[in-house]
Amino acid sequence: MRRRVVMSMLAGVTLLASALLGTGAPAARAADVPAEFGTDWHDPVTAAPPVSVPKGARSCQVTLAEAQFRDFTPYRGTYTPPQGCGGRWSKVVLRLDGKVKGRQYDRLGYLHVGGVEVLRTSTPEPSPDGIEWHVEKDVTRYSDTFRGPQDVEMLIGNVVDDTYTGVIDVKVTLTFYQGRPEASVPDKVLTLAGGTTLTTPRNSERVVAEVYATGSGGGCEEFWYLTVADPAPYSCKADKGPYREVQIKVDGQLAGIAAPFPNVWTGGWSDPFLWYVIPGPRAFDVRPIEYDLTPFAGLLDDGHPHKVEVSVAGVPEGQAGWSAPVNVLVWQDAHRAQVTGGLTEAKASGPVNSSVYSPGSGEYRVDTDAGHRLTVSGYVDTSHGRVTTTVTRTLATTSAHRWNDGETTDALDATWTDGQSVTVGAAGAPRTTRTRRTYTMNGATTIGSDDRLRTRLVLGDRAAIRRPGGGWSRLDDTYRGDATYTLNVPRDQRHAVGTSSERYRLYGSNGCYDRTLATEQGVLTEDRRDC
Repeated sequence: MRRRVVMSMLAGVTLLASALLGTGAPAARAADVPAEFGTDWHDPVTAAPPVSVPKGARSCQVTLAEAQFRDFTPYRGTYTPPQGCGGRWSKVVLRLDGKVKGRQYDRLGYLHVGGVEVLRTSTPEPSPDGIEWHVEKDVTRYSDTFRGPQDVEMLIGNVVDDTYTGVIDVKVTLTFYQGRPEASVPDKVLTLAGGTTLTTPRNSERVVAEVYATGSGGGCEEFWYLTVADPAPYSCKADKGPYREVQIKVDGQLAGIAAPFPNVWTGGWSDPFLWYVIPGPRAFDVRPIEYDLTPFAGLLDDGHPHKVEVSVAGVPEGQAGWSAPVNVLVWQDAHRAQVTGGLTEAKASGPVNSSVYSPGSGEYRVDTDAGHRLTVSGYVDTSHGRVTTTVTRTLATTSAHRWNDGETTDALDATWTDGQSVTVGAAGAPRTTRTRRTYTMNGATTIGSDDRLRTRLVLGDRAAIRRPGGGWSRLDDTYRGDATYTLNVPRDQRHAVGTSSERYRLYGSNGCYDRTLATEQGVLTEDRRDC
């Protein structure tokens, strides 16, 4: 893709089940669909389920932030715990309400409470007449942070001038539901002092790091999956090709690996008309990568500070473009002041990264096949006996990238898999949880001799989880889009047309959810539930 059109211009500082909620308006009839995009369209909506909340429970609401973002000045405020809902909550739900009108790029943002990142988000691009959107997120896991007064910082970096007129207006609230949580929540939520230093309580028996990793900022790392190595003649270069891997180390020892999610923001793939109503998966609630660091708990429990570092393998030396803030979730042994233990195994396969360039006559291709495997194991001696945890993570990437001279045709077919098994052995038989995540991207952008740009794209976010005792779940979130418009003309002369759809299916031992949305020229034409 030519860089002048491919960049979605995500400016600003980069900033779990979630849902972006729509207005609830009924789907339009075919007769109501215009011949092309106009100056207004349906408010953004996704097919993901809303956060489930306990029925009949007492609830309290607190406003976390209320701000208008015109530049790169953060909102700063304070948080005070709710009154009247106790100190234990069955569910805590974050809700962001946003609105913007005029002309504006997609922007990235973050929300910190007490230094803990509780939301990373991006924004939709507005219509001239204005849009509103809403995001929900289950933030019960951060309950420890919410129990005391905290500083609040939020930023959605923005530029407002005579051309880009959209001021981003947001309000964020927390709703607390009194009661006992459905699942175990962390006793402590920690951040890294100075960005790399972690000191855990000495009785920590389970440790999980979450990393909000995003490639962004308007440069090539926003489109890392399209980068190629020399000598391939392409506008976004990386000396090791498109393979990226988010790594976490403890005291210099590789402790976890993960495939980054290939986020596509609402200006991505050169075509904002794809995303005006239905965004790509995870665009408005960027979910963190989770690393089970429990094999290192015995080392971390010595009372001393330890160095925890996150890096993205594959990024060219000295090149910026990634943000990866870290929260650390800790579960403590309630009956022992100190837990001891040790790391017994840390074994990684040599990473594989093959990126093969096939030149042609005006047409070019790069095929990438890459992967990595890591196993770490350790134990802790707790008040309920010795507990051994073994974590194995296996990554694999395959992609085929094709383009022509001038990049007027640019196509990618890619699949990323991230499989993990966590085996916990205490008194009795070991219990294993297996998770397999698969991300897919299959699309092409073409620019015709008439300067008409067309993008066709299918994105997939899938997960299969099997838990001890027979519990299981499967997620399949698929987006499809096809949009065309004229380049290098004023907005009202683009003659844009486009369709998009999303089907979100979540099913398993706890039931079923299935919702399909479809749009045409910015009009919602289908909203169907099948479970």
